[in-house]
Amino acid sequence: MDSETLFGYKEVPHTADWELEVWAPDLSSLLVQAAKGMYHLAGVKLSSQPRIQHRFQLIYHDPESLLIDFLSELIFLIEAENLSFDQFEIKLNNGQLIADLNGGKLALISKEIKAATFHKLKIQETDQGLVANIVFDV
Repeated sequence: MDSETLFGYKEVPHTADWELEVWAPDLSSLLVQAAKGMYHLAGVKLSSQPRIQHRFQLIYHDPESLLIDFLSELIFLIEAENLSFDQFEIKLNNGQLIADLNGGKLALISKEIKAATFHKLKIQETDQGLVANIVFDV
C-alpha cells in the first residue's frame, strides 16, 4: 500500500496468475479500486459513446465474499454483454450492495481475466483504511 494516497491499486508480481493490491479508506471505495485495477490489468478501453448505466444488487455475509462476487459480476458483464465501467456508486447497507455503474461497450480488452479468486484473499484494516491482495485467474 502506498502510504501517501488513500485510494489506489498496483500490480503485484505473481508466478502464474495476476495479483493486485488495492487500498481505500472503506469497503465501498475498496470495491471501486479493485474494479479499476482489474480493468487496468485487462487493458480495458471503453467506447466513448453511447454511455450505458447499469445497476445490480448483491447480498453478502463477509467483505471477502462481497469483493469476489462484485468482481465476478463485472467479469460476467465483460464476457456476456461486452460492457465495462469507469464510474461507480456503491451503497452498502445491512448485508446488501447496490451498485450503480456508468460505462459503455468495450472498444478493446487486451487480456482476458477468467475469475477473481479467494487465493490469499484477506481484507485487512490498517491505520489508513483497508487493504487487500486479489489473485486473478487468467
